[in-house]
Amino acid sequence: MAQLELSEEETRTLVQVLDYVLSELRMEIADTDRKDFREGLKAQKQTLSAILHRLKEAEGGTAEV
Repeated sequence: MAQLELSEEETRTLVQVLDYVLSELRMEIADTDRKDFREGLKAQKQTLSAILHRLKEAEGGTAEV
């Protein structure tokens, strides 16, 4: 397991980026016709959502990911 220490500003920025990427990913999943590609996007979304959740829990201090 890798650990990464982030400053508060870095954590806020990463949360904002992940929120944006997840929004775009949701639209991409909805627009994708190929089932195998859609399933890969869904797996990415699940991973990114879990990371975002952990970051939001740690927000306001140093986050370890």
